[in-house]
Amino acid sequence: MAELLFKLNGVPEDEAYEVRALLEDAGIEFYETHAGNWGVSLAAIWLHDDSQLEQAKVLLEEYQQQRSLKARDYVNEHPPESLLNRCLRNPLQTLAILLAVGFILYVSIVPFLSAWDH
Repeated sequence: MAELLFKLNGVPEDEAYEVRALLEDAGIEFYETHAGNWGVSLAAIWLHDDSQLEQAKVLLEEYQQQRSLKARDYVNEHPPESLLNRCLRNPLQTLAILLAVGFILYVSIVPFLSAWDH
Protein backbone atom coordinates (compact mmCIF):
# COMPACT_ATOMS: atom_id res chain seq x y z
CA MET A 1 0.00 0.00 0.00
CA ALA A 2 1.22 3.52 -0.80
CA GLU A 3 2.51 5.67 2.04
CA LEU A 4 2.83 9.45 2.16
CA LEU A 5 6.45 10.39 2.81
CA PHE A 6 6.95 14.07 1.99
CA LYS A 7 4.53 16.88 1.17
CA LEU A 8 5.80 19.18 -1.58
CA ASN A 9 3.48 22.16 -1.02
CA GLY A 10 5.69 25.20 -0.37
CA VAL A 11 8.93 23.21 -0.74
CA PRO A 12 11.69 24.89 -2.80
CA GLU A 13 12.46 23.09 -6.05
CA ASP A 14 16.08 22.43 -5.06
CA GLU A 15 14.95 20.67 -1.88
CA ALA A 16 12.42 18.54 -3.77
CA TYR A 17 15.12 17.62 -6.30
CA GLU A 18 17.53 16.64 -3.53
CA VAL A 19 14.89 14.49 -1.80
CA ARG A 20 14.16 12.71 -5.08
CA ALA A 21 17.89 12.08 -5.62
CA LEU A 22 18.27 10.84 -2.04
CA LEU A 23 15.49 8.30 -2.50
CA GLU A 24 16.79 7.18 -5.89
CA ASP A 25 20.32 6.72 -4.53
CA ALA A 26 18.95 4.59 -1.69
CA GLY A 27 16.96 2.45 -4.15
CA ILE A 28 13.62 3.43 -2.65
CA GLU A 29 10.78 3.35 -5.16
CA PHE A 30 8.47 6.34 -5.05
CA TYR A 31 6.07 8.37 -7.13
CA GLU A 32 4.81 11.94 -7.02
CA THR A 33 1.43 13.57 -7.07
CA HIS A 34 1.06 17.19 -8.16
CA ALA A 35 -1.15 19.99 -6.88
CA GLY A 36 -3.04 20.18 -10.17
CA ASN A 37 -4.06 23.20 -12.19
CA TRP A 38 -5.71 25.02 -9.29
CA GLY A 39 -3.32 23.87 -6.57
CA VAL A 40 -6.00 22.10 -4.55
CA SER A 41 -4.61 18.56 -4.72
CA LEU A 42 -1.83 17.24 -2.53
CA ALA A 43 1.61 17.62 -4.06
CA ALA A 44 3.68 14.92 -2.39
CA ILE A 45 6.16 12.10 -2.67
CA TRP A 46 4.66 8.69 -1.95
CA LEU A 47 6.32 5.33 -1.41
CA HIS A 48 5.16 2.31 -3.38
CA ASP A 49 6.25 -0.11 -0.67
CA ASP A 50 5.36 0.72 2.93
CA SER A 51 8.10 -1.65 4.17
CA GLN A 52 10.64 0.99 3.07
CA LEU A 53 8.92 3.74 5.06
CA GLU A 54 11.21 3.58 8.12
CA GLN A 55 14.37 3.62 5.99
CA ALA A 56 13.04 6.56 3.98
CA LYS A 57 12.07 8.50 7.12
CA VAL A 58 15.55 8.03 8.60
CA LEU A 59 17.18 9.22 5.37
CA LEU A 60 14.82 12.19 5.17
CA GLU A 61 15.43 13.16 8.80
CA GLU A 62 19.21 13.10 8.29
CA TYR A 63 18.88 15.12 5.09
CA GLN A 64 16.69 17.75 6.76
CA GLN A 65 19.12 18.11 9.67
CA GLN A 66 22.00 18.65 7.23
CA ARG A 67 19.95 21.16 5.22
CA SER A 68 19.04 23.03 8.39
CA LEU A 69 22.70 23.25 9.42
CA LYS A 70 23.67 24.53 5.97
CA ALA A 71 20.94 27.19 6.13
CA ARG A 72 22.03 28.25 9.62
CA ASP A 73 25.66 28.48 8.50
CA TYR A 74 24.65 30.57 5.48
CA VAL A 75 22.69 33.00 7.65
CA ASN A 76 25.62 33.27 10.06
CA GLU A 77 28.02 34.01 7.19
CA HIS A 78 25.63 36.43 5.44
CA PRO A 79 23.65 38.29 8.10
CA PRO A 80 20.62 40.23 6.87
CA GLU A 81 21.09 43.90 6.15
CA SER A 82 19.40 46.32 8.55
CA LEU A 83 16.79 48.78 7.31
CA LEU A 84 19.01 51.72 8.28
CA ASN A 85 21.94 50.35 6.26
CA ARG A 86 19.70 49.74 3.27
CA CYS A 87 18.34 53.30 3.46
CA LEU A 88 21.84 54.76 3.77
CA ARG A 89 23.06 52.68 0.85
CA ASN A 90 20.26 53.99 -1.41
CA PRO A 91 19.41 57.52 -0.18
CA LEU A 92 17.70 58.67 -3.40
CA GLN A 93 15.47 55.61 -3.51
CA THR A 94 14.62 56.08 0.16
CA LEU A 95 13.76 59.75 -0.43
CA ALA A 96 11.59 58.86 -3.45
CA ILE A 97 9.68 56.25 -1.46
CA LEU A 98 9.12 58.63 1.45
CA LEU A 99 7.88 61.35 -0.92
CA ALA A 100 5.50 58.90 -2.61
CA VAL A 101 4.14 57.73 0.76
CA GLY A 102 3.73 61.33 1.89
CA PHE A 103 1.88 62.24 -1.31
CA ILE A 104 -0.48 59.27 -0.97
CA LEU A 105 -1.19 60.18 2.65
CA TYR A 106 -1.80 63.81 1.70
CA VAL A 107 -4.22 62.88 -1.10
CA SER A 108 -6.00 60.43 1.21
CA ILE A 109 -6.38 62.82 4.17
CA VAL A 110 -7.10 66.20 2.50
CA PRO A 111 -10.77 65.43 1.63
CA PHE A 112 -11.48 64.72 5.29
CA LEU A 113 -9.72 67.86 6.48
CA SER A 114 -11.71 70.08 4.10
CA ALA A 115 -14.95 68.53 5.41
CA TRP A 116 -14.15 69.84 8.88
CA ASP A 117 -13.90 73.44 7.63
CA HIS A 118 -17.60 73.56 6.72
